[in-house]
Amino acid sequence: MNLKIFKRGLLTGIFLQLAIGPVFFFIINLTLQRTIYDGFAGVLAVTLVDYFYILLSILGIGKLLEKNKIKKVFGIISSVILIFFGGLIIRNMMIKGITLSVEINSGSVIASFFSVLILTIFNPMTIIFFTGLFTAKAIENKYTKKQLRIFGLSVGLATFIFMGISVILFAFLKEAIPLAAIQILNLIVGAVLIIYGIIRIVKMIK
Repeated sequence: MNLKIFKRGLLTGIFLQLAIGPVFFFIINLTLQRTIYDGFAGVLAVTLVDYFYILLSILGIGKLLEKNKIKKVFGIISSVILIFFGGLIIRNMMIKGITLSVEINSGSVIASFFSVLILTIFNPMTIIFFTGLFTAKAIENKYTKKQLRIFGLSVGLATFIFMGISVILFAFLKEAIPLAAIQILNLIVGAVLIIYGIIRIVKMIK
């Protein structure tokens, strides 16, 4: 029974990862611009944040962030961070050139880890999503707390598997990708982060 729940959570998590967002492209950009280690540092950051939010959801704390005022504050903060990172990518590419276009404060793996951590942890949609998912699954399948923990473990694991495979794939393709294509990717990633952040701020204000 527990194995069945684990498999169900893993499949659910992998399916959800197909909804590729700005953080995914940011991690791929790190892999192409720096090293595979930087990419996996980003994957680790995303996975840890997902598990943190999953834990909050299981404990029921996630309900707190469903309140409109708190959701609005988190929404604006996360949107500003998205715009900041997007602008930084484009700025560094223009000033320092393609090889340093994703530089945040330094070129270290630790910098890559924390840049992705910051991008992910301030996204209120993550905690709201996990809260809704776990509530729906608990009601639909009548999961106990123990079963929810198993389900949550596999959902979080799916993040690491999907992102990890993506990083490995792009790391192998790195040499075959022209510099011009990477430069275009930089512009796309930066633009997506900025546009996505602006759209979310507009929605929050409304």
